[in-house]
Parts: sequence; structure tokens; C-alpha cells
Amino acid sequence: MAQIKITLTKSPIGRIPSQRKTVVALGLGKLNSSVIKEDNPAVRGMITAVSHLVTVEEVK
Repeated sequence: MAQIKITLTKSPIGRIPSQRKTVVALGLGKLNSSVIKEDNPAVRGMITAVSHLVTVEEVK
């Protein structure tokens, strides 16, 4: 299965609580922190919810 790299590029400060919780659930803490996750519908849904805060790249 494909993997994706998710990087937190904008701060969740001042965002609604559900978006802040989504960032934490993705495993992102500080700005410019990155995680590699499996590409599945659950993770894609979380990315969609905070798409304005993160950047996504495919890992080969």
C-alpha cells in the first residue's frame, strides 16, 4: 500500500478544537514536523479536515 508524508505547515492555534485534535491524531506536534502514514480513506479524511494546515507528499 502507498504511503504519504504529512507535514504541519501552519499553526493550529486559533483553529476550532476538532481541527486541533485532528492534527494531534495525525501525530503532528510542532510546526514543520512530519509523519509518514499509510494512504487509506481514514487518513485521507483527516487530511481533508485540516488541508489548510498541512502539506502532503507521496513517498515512494
